[in-house]
Amino acid sequence: MAKILIVDDDAAFRGSLAEMLQDLGHVVLQAEATDAGLHRLRTENVDAAIVDLRLPGEDGLAFLRRAAGISPVPCIMLTAYASGGNTIEAMRLGAFDHLTKPVARAALVETLERALRRDADTPDRPQAAVAAPGAREPVDGSELVSSSEAMRQVFKRIGMAAGSDATVLVLGETGTGKELVARALHRNSGRAAGPFVAVNCAAIPAELMESELFGHVKGAFTGAVHERIGRFREADGGTLFLDEIGDMPLSTQAKILRVLQEREITPLGASRVQPVDVRIVAATHLDLPAAVKAGRFREDLWYRLQVVPLWLPPLRERLGDVLLLAEHFLRLLGGDPPKRLSATAARLLLAHSWPGNVRELRNAMERAAILSHGSVIEVEHIGLQAAAAPAPGLDIDWDGPMALAVARVEREMIVRALAATAGNRAEAARRLGLSRQQLYRKLAEFDLD
Repeated sequence: MAKILIVDDDAAFRGSLAEMLQDLGHVVLQAEATDAGLHRLRTENVDAAIVDLRLPGEDGLAFLRRAAGISPVPCIMLTAYASGGNTIEAMRLGAFDHLTKPVARAALVETLERALRRDADTPDRPQAAVAAPGAREPVDGSELVSSSEAMRQVFKRIGMAAGSDATVLVLGETGTGKELVARALHRNSGRAAGPFVAVNCAAIPAELMESELFGHVKGAFTGAVHERIGRFREADGGTLFLDEIGDMPLSTQAKILRVLQEREITPLGASRVQPVDVRIVAATHLDLPAAVKAGRFREDLWYRLQVVPLWLPPLRERLGDVLLLAEHFLRLLGGDPPKRLSATAARLLLAHSWPGNVRELRNAMERAAILSHGSVIEVEHIGLQAAAAPAPGLDIDWDGPMALAVARVEREMIVRALAATAGNRAEAARRLGLSRQQLYRKLAEFDLD
């Protein structure tokens, strides 16, 4: 039996949640605002808190900030208004988890049980991160927009990783938004006031890579008429984003490994090392384990990079985001009111396979906004190729038994999740919205273990 604090201004929801928790044998405390909840936290021996994001006066994020100085109690955030920004911020401030309303009873009970187990195992849990200056959702188009559970798991990981200097490796197909994730990590970190420097490793010739990254002294080579500090020193005190690191030459990979280990560089032609204070975020669309086996990528660098791996799902696996993102891009393009999609245009977007992912969708919306003279975007303005054929591997008899069709879809989704996460079953389970135990049962059921 545990003592659970509920902070929510919706009396009906608070009452029903309290009743459910009491049925489970817990003692329940209730508060309808942040100040009242913090008073309960100071005066009662609370084991866990369930806190709504939107509260009268100070919101649930303020509760998290202030609660960290009172008690290391695990806090579960609830909201009906989830966004990339508030999910990342809640996790960065130390929330145990961030769930969306309406929340399923089983999901809430499972999360609460995990929170209570962790609190029992680690009574001296570290306090939440200090608020970073500028850790606000941007309004320049670089915010992360999604309503899918797979992306919500990404947002949570960004929030948990943002407060540290741990190296992050972002994996995903071209156009899925890997640089946006890197910028979100920087924006929500203690380095937010420092520089964010992005380098596209695939766009730099191999012979210029080391000079570009590490800099050179005057006279280091023919044509080096001036000193160059290099991208690592440009990013000092901030974040260096190494995009498409899978395309980096092997010779440079060895030097990157040393930088990650020693936090120092040697500019070309220099005799002394230079210390650097940077956080490294790397990204690639390549299958790095396959590149390691083929000898194109160093195995030791692969292990060094994936301290915190993040997998971004392709747009075709989160079709619920297509119209949300399309409308978001149209708002960014301006207009009073912004242009909108016709019903047939919306159906076209949902039928497309989006091989270029979010980048392709954004380009399509820009094109459509230019070509449409009125306020409504029609099919002819979008200019997409014909809808792609159904995904390969799904040989389903649509007139047969439903159980067999559902089983084939489940198997295909599990296979794709495992492939996208390089066989990491814990990450695959998160992508699929399953517990690890559920995934293991499915793997056995479909002979995939």
